[in-house]
Amino acid sequence: MLDRDSLAILQEAVDRLDSGFDQLPAFETKIDHDAVRAVLLDAADRLRDNYPYPHPLYAGQMLKPPHPAARLAYQLAQSMNPNNHALDGGRASSAMEKEAVAEIARMLGWESHLGHLTGAGTMANLEALWVAASLAGRGRTVLASNQAHYTHSRICGVLGIPFDSVEVDRRARMDVGALRARLERGDVGTVVATLGTTATGSVDPLPEILRLREEFGFRLHVDAAYGGYFTLAGNLGAGARRAFDLLESVDSIVIDPHKHGLQPYGCGCVLFRDPSVGALYKHDSPYTYFSSAELHLGEISLECSRPGAAAVALWATQRLLPLARGGEFAGMLDRCRSAAIELHARLAADTRFILPFAPELDIVVWAVKADTAAESSRLARAVFEECARRDLHLALANLPSQLFDSVWFDSEAQSVTCLRSCLMKPEHAEWLEPIWERLDAATAVVCGASPQH
Repeated sequence: MLDRDSLAILQEAVDRLDSGFDQLPAFETKIDHDAVRAVLLDAADRLRDNYPYPHPLYAGQMLKPPHPAARLAYQLAQSMNPNNHALDGGRASSAMEKEAVAEIARMLGWESHLGHLTGAGTMANLEALWVAASLAGRGRTVLASNQAHYTHSRICGVLGIPFDSVEVDRRARMDVGALRARLERGDVGTVVATLGTTATGSVDPLPEILRLREEFGFRLHVDAAYGGYFTLAGNLGAGARRAFDLLESVDSIVIDPHKHGLQPYGCGCVLFRDPSVGALYKHDSPYTYFSSAELHLGEISLECSRPGAAAVALWATQRLLPLARGGEFAGMLDRCRSAAIELHARLAADTRFILPFAPELDIVVWAVKADTAAESSRLARAVFEECARRDLHLALANLPSQLFDSVWFDSEAQSVTCLRSCLMKPEHAEWLEPIWERLDAATAVVCGASPQH
């Protein structure tokens, strides 16, 4: 399951990096290799207590193995351990970060931008909402759908900004009518649109939200931490395609390269359409920023020390797999989406399951058919556990019962527990048959029916 063959490439790259410092006096770090070996083998034993995240039979949470190029480049950069706060600590890796972020900005439709990498999407969204509040007024409310990531309400609490959630429609997207009603009450400074919600992968209706911005004048931030790269996909539905095609019109965007960007964890990205927002970050440091008159990334970031290795890994991956429609990287996204479409079709044809809506990206959610929402939730948890016994690892999600009103009209339950699958590995497209066989058999055990083929 794990890559071994590429380790020789890393050795070659380390030798080349080391040769760049041949002019220095000889120096060698003393290592007790036997002691290190013993600790690493112990660590390997401990890490076996994990789900098989890299394997296609892991089709649950948003966990995707980094590309070998990203993993090797990260390890290579760790030989230097650069810090991308200032050019003093990461001259080469800072330049690589700027190049990599500029390519992401171009993918989203911006030639001119201000942006940088962050530790993850949470920090990226914090910066975006901090900038939004600074420009819109700190007493004005931030709105996001009730299916948006919980980080937005928590960030607003940290920043001392009012926050309200907006109801969703039957496809778990921000309800435009509910949004209008809340805007008419006033005091809204920022609206967060989500392109790829965490639970269902739903895409908020960006065209309609942009029209409301023209009328009400709020700042528009897009949380595309999960879904942003799907702007390159060639097989989106019409609604999602319209939303992604308008990304260039929003004020700020967050995207997580450590999700569909094939990066190790610890790689988020925040981008602003207007570079002048950099003035909000202005600060002085008595001991950095002296090595160069060029822009230091710490001058446009709330974070201070940041791993240069993350930038090197992203740069290397994008060098190998450019962010272009019709390219190899875009084809990976197409395969993920195709896998979700195929799984949804199989589930929809099976009378044991209830599907609230078709996937917009590569996340599929479904409920187990039952007389009540409570019983459906119980069965979903049982199927989840039975699948795991067959080495198929899915996820669970609590969704609003309103998404199933046509099934449980009289349900008193506020939510129903559904099965959820993030088919975010390109290999999932080729593994649909073994995935389905295990899900089919597990459902038969739980529901007392014969497997349906």
